[in-house]
Amino acid sequence: MSSLGSLRGKRLAAAAAAVSALALVAGCSSGDDSVTGGGKKDGKVTITMGLFGVMGLKETGLLEQYEKENPNVTIKAEIAGDEQTYYTALQTRLAGGKGLKDIQGIEIGRAKEITETQADKFADFSDVSGTDHFLPWKESQISTKDGKVLGLGTDIGPMAVCYRKDYFEQAGLPTDREEVGKLWEGDWSKYVEVGRTFKKDFKGDKVAYMDSSSGLFNAMVYGYPEQYYNEKGDLIYDSNPVVKDAWKLAADAGEGGLTAKLRQFQPGWDPGLANGTFATAVCPAWMLSHISEKAGDANKGKWDVARAPKGANWGGSFLGVIEQSPVKEEAKKLVAWLTAPEQQAHIFKEIGNIPSSKTALDNPDVKNAKSEYFDNAPIGEIFGAAAQEIPDKQVLGRKDGTIKDTFSQGLALIEQGTKRPGGGNPPRPRCARPEGSPVPPRGRRGPPA
Repeated sequence: MSSLGSLRGKRLAAAAAAVSALALVAGCSSGDDSVTGGGKKDGKVTITMGLFGVMGLKETGLLEQYEKENPNVTIKAEIAGDEQTYYTALQTRLAGGKGLKDIQGIEIGRAKEITETQADKFADFSDVSGTDHFLPWKESQISTKDGKVLGLGTDIGPMAVCYRKDYFEQAGLPTDREEVGKLWEGDWSKYVEVGRTFKKDFKGDKVAYMDSSSGLFNAMVYGYPEQYYNEKGDLIYDSNPVVKDAWKLAADAGEGGLTAKLRQFQPGWDPGLANGTFATAVCPAWMLSHISEKAGDANKGKWDVARAPKGANWGGSFLGVIEQSPVKEEAKKLVAWLTAPEQQAHIFKEIGNIPSSKTALDNPDVKNAKSEYFDNAPIGEIFGAAAQEIPDKQVLGRKDGTIKDTFSQGLALIEQGTKRPGGGNPPRPRCARPEGSPVPPRGRRGPPA
């Protein structure tokens, strides 16, 4: 077979593999409303929380602070490192009505599915006072058509590019964050071109330009109001030029050997940070704390942060309260406190999660913040400016998370050299899973990612 014929064969195989995964896009299940959570006894209140990733609520001491200020309250938080595993378990528990926490974290990619299929399982926050400080589009993401607000926002995910200054120097590239940002300003394809230069000129071995092509794909797609669905709720990912362009560029980067073949937050990615096996990563604000933790003290000051080619939002999350929680009102009060401007500013100051509160974004502690780990990068300025570039409208779909997972899996196959997308076009689903059939297991999702 000719090389061209072989390439076409790989492209068709990749499309077929992704089609099989996208056939999972549909459905939900139901069950009773009993709940396993906290409770009240002898004037004491116990509130349970189900969280994922590094949401900053426990890590920055806020839960402990709330307990000190409210000595009759005990908070028990269960934190899953893997959001995909967390959400699969949450779906099962919502269906069976058992094992639910009083407060459940909701990642942005799941918000539409929750509002459309599980609204009766979550308490309404529309009657809670003092919650008018959120960015308008943030609250709309967790609101139902009849006006119920099923949770309150924690963070958002404006993007930048994290890069290793020492590796850029070894490749003869600028290291100053302003100059680095200008290398790819306005166009993600410039970011890939810098990668080709890096690969050619880097003086060393076993260092890839970027961690994964899926990170690049997400950054491109999430810079536009419509991604996988339109406002009518129709699937458009197979015809949306935004998705097609992102798919092609990310696939080219993967096939061109520019990546470390590591899916973010999958096994191997953390050791890649610790061992310095890649020079850049597209990094939403919430990812900085993970990089600094996993890359460790040995790499402090080697990482820096530069402006991304274009503004985009990847990630963010919400806190919802289960309607049948025996401590529903106490849990709603806790959620309102945890997501208040002061607490959001505190989380940002401690670990860099960008607030979804417009009031918190104006806080001097946010605006003027710098990251010591990332060579004193002005992260408040960089991510604050990126937040202003996020489209005012972000159309979410019921299965955004599943679709994103599928593209990530397809790009991972390309990076391994086993598959290639047909003509650079995104895959198309053949069919949907019948209503009422079991929710299938899905691939790994990152934290508020």
